[in-house]
Amino acid sequence: MTKIPLVSHASPASVFAYRGGECISVARFLQDVAALAQALPDRRYILNLCTDRYHFAVGFAAALLRGQISLLPPNYTPSLVERLRLCYPGMYCLAEGAVDFQGVEVIPFPLVLEPQAIGGDIGSVPQEQCAALVFTSGSTGDPVAHPKSWGGLCMGALAEAESLGLRPDSGVALVGTVPAQHMYGLESCMLLAMQNGLAMVAERPFYPADIRERLEQLPVPRCLVTTPIHLRTLLAEPGILPELEFVLCATAPLALELAEIAEARFAAPLYEIYGCTEAGMVASRRTTAGAEWQLMSGLEMAQVGETCQVWGGHVGLAATLSDVIQQSDARTFSLHGRTADLVNIAGKRTSLASLNHQLNQIPGVLDGVFFVHDDRGDGAMARPQAFVVAPGLASEDILGALRKTIDAVFLPRPLHFVEALPRNSTGKLTRDSLLQLVQRYAKHE
Repeated sequence: MTKIPLVSHASPASVFAYRGGECISVARFLQDVAALAQALPDRRYILNLCTDRYHFAVGFAAALLRGQISLLPPNYTPSLVERLRLCYPGMYCLAEGAVDFQGVEVIPFPLVLEPQAIGGDIGSVPQEQCAALVFTSGSTGDPVAHPKSWGGLCMGALAEAESLGLRPDSGVALVGTVPAQHMYGLESCMLLAMQNGLAMVAERPFYPADIRERLEQLPVPRCLVTTPIHLRTLLAEPGILPELEFVLCATAPLALELAEIAEARFAAPLYEIYGCTEAGMVASRRTTAGAEWQLMSGLEMAQVGETCQVWGGHVGLAATLSDVIQQSDARTFSLHGRTADLVNIAGKRTSLASLNHQLNQIPGVLDGVFFVHDDRGDGAMARPQAFVVAPGLASEDILGALRKTIDAVFLPRPLHFVEALPRNSTGKLTRDSLLQLVQRYAKHE
């Protein structure tokens, strides 16, 4: 049975994490993991709600050592947690604060733990062991669970480091604005550090001033792992930004103009990661160098009918991608939006991704999204509608700008002005949240 260590740092004294003003060593991390593993209940499934990334990592690793599977759903609403409790008997919750989920045992963390001696095999886990069940975001329907083995997660972290040009044990500090419970946050803020001798940062800064302050507190080299919506808000603030090794962005397409501004302000390259819950990370690109994506090491891709599949490396068995992909060669491809996002009206086709891009390029639009909902039941596609955050603009301003870039059949009817879009912690808009928005505004029409 092949085992893979929890961490790959060269020395027990290496910095594993930065938390507040404290440097936490690899040795301290392994001691905390061993102590928590002894204290966890004998169950099969764990719901890790720790918002402190170091606490989350300790809980995730302790669960691994106990052979437990971490459940990583897209949200933690009472209704979804109740569904998880029924689907995964014996599920318990690890949390830092007060949590009240009916019928779910909650273990408070951090506990007062007795220090544990570190044995020679304390930090190793069988590569085939299921480490997590990661659920789709629900952006196109109900969340679906996908199992992730410890070996697959570790291979993905190594492939990601290679694609970013990261050297093992370089000690780069990773500041992330995304939660550890999200696949992107799990891979790029935690596992990337654990499997390549880097240093994670416990805090998850949200506001621009907090992000800038946390970066400035860290020694170089350092980098920022974020999303387009967080990056856009950060770059809208004036002032000098700290120099970075690189900026990493994912969860939604990034506009070239925003990437160019980010590289100039941070004096560093900006890379994007393309992936999905089903496959994990699939490809990367430096946005300012071109639109095409490069497959990560060990992966293969091929067109299968009208869909595209990827397999090999950390993906393992073939996974079908939900995007319209055009391959240039075996290793590079272009994205043309999600398969489910294709819009066909009066014989003319486009994608919601393209429409959203054009909407958000309009000066004065802070955020916006198109939505198509067929509630007529006749099989015909409804006219797109749009929701926009654009104080100071009128409908005529936005529709006039859109007429210059999109066909008239795709102009939004109606166009709603809102104070904010219901984005989740990673900046995504789920189908359910948009449907609720549609229903709310339909009542006033």
